[in-house]
Amino acid sequence: MKTLPFDSVKVTSGYLFGKQELNRKTTIYSVYDRFEETGRFGSLDFNYDKNDPNSVQPHIFWDSDIAKWVESVAYIIKNDPDYDRELEAKADNIIAKIKKNQWEDGYFNIYFSVVEPGKRFTNRDWHELYCAGHLMEAAIAYDDATGKRDLLDCMEKYADLIYRIFVEEKSAEFVTPGHPEIELALIKMYLYTGKKKYLDLSEFFINNRGISDEINNNNIFQSHKPVREQDEAAGHSVRAMYLYTGMAMLAKQIGDESLLNACRNLWDDTVLRKMYVTGGIGSTNLGEAFTVPFDLPNDQAYTETCAGIGLMLFSNAMLAFENNARYADVIERVLYNGVLSGLSLDGKSFFYENPLEINLRDHFTNAFGGKRFPITQRLECFSCSCCPPNITRILPTLGNYFYGIDGDTFYINQFVSSEAEFDGVYCKVSTEYPLNGRVTVSVKGTKKVAVRIPEWCDNFSLNKDFSFENGYAVIDNDGEDIVIDLDMTPKIVYADPRISSDAGKVCVMRGPIVYCAEGVDNGEFLHSFILHREIDATETFSEEFGLITLEVPCRKRLPFEGGLYSSFKPQTEKTALKMIPYNCFANRGETDMVVWFCMDK
Repeated sequence: MKTLPFDSVKVTSGYLFGKQELNRKTTIYSVYDRFEETGRFGSLDFNYDKNDPNSVQPHIFWDSDIAKWVESVAYIIKNDPDYDRELEAKADNIIAKIKKNQWEDGYFNIYFSVVEPGKRFTNRDWHELYCAGHLMEAAIAYDDATGKRDLLDCMEKYADLIYRIFVEEKSAEFVTPGHPEIELALIKMYLYTGKKKYLDLSEFFINNRGISDEINNNNIFQSHKPVREQDEAAGHSVRAMYLYTGMAMLAKQIGDESLLNACRNLWDDTVLRKMYVTGGIGSTNLGEAFTVPFDLPNDQAYTETCAGIGLMLFSNAMLAFENNARYADVIERVLYNGVLSGLSLDGKSFFYENPLEINLRDHFTNAFGGKRFPITQRLECFSCSCCPPNITRILPTLGNYFYGIDGDTFYINQFVSSEAEFDGVYCKVSTEYPLNGRVTVSVKGTKKVAVRIPEWCDNFSLNKDFSFENGYAVIDNDGEDIVIDLDMTPKIVYADPRISSDAGKVCVMRGPIVYCAEGVDNGEFLHSFILHREIDATETFSEEFGLITLEVPCRKRLPFEGGLYSSFKPQTEKTALKMIPYNCFANRGETDMVVWFCMDK
């Protein structure tokens, strides 16, 4: 299907609308202030002096942080004709400095220009091409939103230089990027400018991965095999997702079935063997990477926010190939759980990592150190602060994931109150989802409407006759409202027995939302609560969270008297467990948190 672009979709109300408004009014400014304080924006003056101890040395990836912030501003402008002009002025100032300090031949990179100007294109892992890719995406977005093409002119000049250095002269000391990203950006450049050399350059980088580079040819860099031979998600999870997205986009453009098959295998391995119930991926901090199938520890889960966003990008690129609801199911899972958990409720602080369990007692250290755990409270900025501007750019573009068209069929992939107009088709969706499961759809201009039936939904009702195809209820469109009711009764979810961390345990979901419990509501020793096989939860809307909270009847094991161990079965008492949406955890002070619980026998 052709997925509709976000600028043809207007979100009108609801939970995700609130997140977009929070981003527009608060988060984008908070990220700007932190980047200003840390010297990221100041580094664009190119005045670093290594002999001055007060001079701030730019990092190798600051260009990408800056670029994603500018890209975010462009999307906010595109969505809102009444946006704050202060944002545009800030972005214009940034772009003017980029234009001023770009090398005559088109090169632009802050670190290599002011710290090691003689070493450009010599270190594969130092993010030059990654930064270039993000700058290109920002350039496209800003020209599209404002009609100001200074940054696009700069990035076309830079892309032309990269083509000359890597394809024609072959004068760089490496062949493919250490951190993929430019591959998908170049395809966007091709689609926006019509210049085929950018598509060719993307294909060059993808085709040579795992073949031409002798340095760092391992799975951390996704270079252990040529891309068409890769069938296991491996290495650095964000690099993997950006590469796989670029592969899927390229396969679409050139009609490469072998590349598409590789993408299918990689998506399957990611989702069926290496994904948390929250949609989070990349389970270890060692290399920020995938490990082996079913290795999904909860308390040390890495699950980088950027990796979750990358999985959304990859899944949407696959959905553009195949009309299969499973891709939209994963987008929904990771968005509502593993991505939104990366942003605080006040919109000012962030998680880089998103664990599924916090036991503060385990976080002890002594003279010999201790185990490494993710932080327990969000921060406003990180030394590696890739996630905050990734959130600010994904939120205004959520419309990219809602709808699609294929021939005479209009697809409803996500349930959000919104209106869409595209190629003579008009769609209006009204819903309070995910607070409840009623969705009303009106579509004009197509013969059929295909409504996704989520994988989590065991029961639903529909006011029209339908056929079921690849996870969609397909309806002959008579122009009248389509009303679907998705059963959102809270339910127990089991883990695959091969996931040792979740053996004998269950979690709770209501609709697409994964739930957790926090010590602030339930006291100490959350692992002592035992859930029943059948739950009868009391649902309450929370103004603080903007979602439903649950009170779940259960049992709790009681501590032993007089010793640590006993041959007698532990005593239990009836109690209730208060559960909140997982994406809302760690907003009320430092406290324990658990997603997976023991189950009553």
